[in-house]
Amino acid sequence: MAHLQSNKHISPDSQTPITLHPLFNPKIAAHTPPEPPRKELTPPRDRAFFATDPEKRALFSAATKRTDLTESIGTVLEGGVQISQLSAEQLDELAALVAERGVVFFRGQDLDTPGQVRVFEHFGILDRHPAQKFVTINGSREDHREILKYTPWPSGDFHADTSFEINPPSYSLLRMEEHPDVGGDTAWVSQYGLYDALSDPYKKFLDGLHAVHTSRLQYDTIIDLWGVGPNRPPIDTHHPAVRTHPVTGLKALNVNPGFVTGFAELKKVESDKQLDFLAYHIHSADDHYVRWKWAVGDVAMWDNRCTLHRVIPGTYEGARRGIRTTVFGEKPYFDSASESRNERKLREKKAEKVKAVSGEAETPA
Repeated sequence: MAHLQSNKHISPDSQTPITLHPLFNPKIAAHTPPEPPRKELTPPRDRAFFATDPEKRALFSAATKRTDLTESIGTVLEGGVQISQLSAEQLDELAALVAERGVVFFRGQDLDTPGQVRVFEHFGILDRHPAQKFVTINGSREDHREILKYTPWPSGDFHADTSFEINPPSYSLLRMEEHPDVGGDTAWVSQYGLYDALSDPYKKFLDGLHAVHTSRLQYDTIIDLWGVGPNRPPIDTHHPAVRTHPVTGLKALNVNPGFVTGFAELKKVESDKQLDFLAYHIHSADDHYVRWKWAVGDVAMWDNRCTLHRVIPGTYEGARRGIRTTVFGEKPYFDSASESRNERKLREKKAEKVKAVSGEAETPA
């Protein structure tokens, strides 16, 4: 917290920093981003659409073991499978599996950074400048509850990567290069599951709203807390509060505490109450949550369109460093004819029951 402007303004009564609104922070007003805002783009066709085998036999033939970590989210592929050795067909099936399960994990990978970039370019356009095709992800030993007193961005909370972009990311992959023995875990929560866990009237209410995603709070906090400037100016976007996943066709909640500040169609107090509830809803979703204990060489690939994630802060000893690659996704949209994951399961069960009854009726006596 050494860079915080608030540290220069100490209360004579409490001997603690006086909270400053970011608009009055001279460092923020003085910063000029080196890059212009991004414009909307049309990304290549999602690689999951090229996976023609719903059983994903090509991918699973490379792994001796598949383990679903929870009913709702998270799968581990084990048994010598190496992402670096997967064929285009197997990578396409991996994209389809990630879109369904939210996040897929691998242990003991032989990837290096150039190899990771090369493999991940299969999934689309990398979301960094060509000279910066990856992001270094470190751990967090700071007290996010304390930092939130002096900065506007809840930096330790659940989020989907840069959800404020016009084209938010689809897939992300994180490869761990250094990690402590204890601490530094990452948690993911399924936005398919978060949507299903709502009551039907509340689902209908959210279906018609747009969430206000902003980078402004992160922008101000990065300048003040880390002492560096963001590359691009702040941006505000209105994305559907519930989005339709283009691959699975399923509805997913599209709200996160990290970047969403309200709802476009609601008044301020109404909006604040919804955010309070949804923050509670996300943090209480143990039945749609998975937590991964990292080891060096681990890889996680996830879908930002149907998951949220956060690094778990702690006071652990030792370095934590991972390399993340991400590709652009489509502009979020909502299709009123799409269905939730639970609705699809019920529909498929009914269809199976009807088929079974029909088969029995056709069997001769």
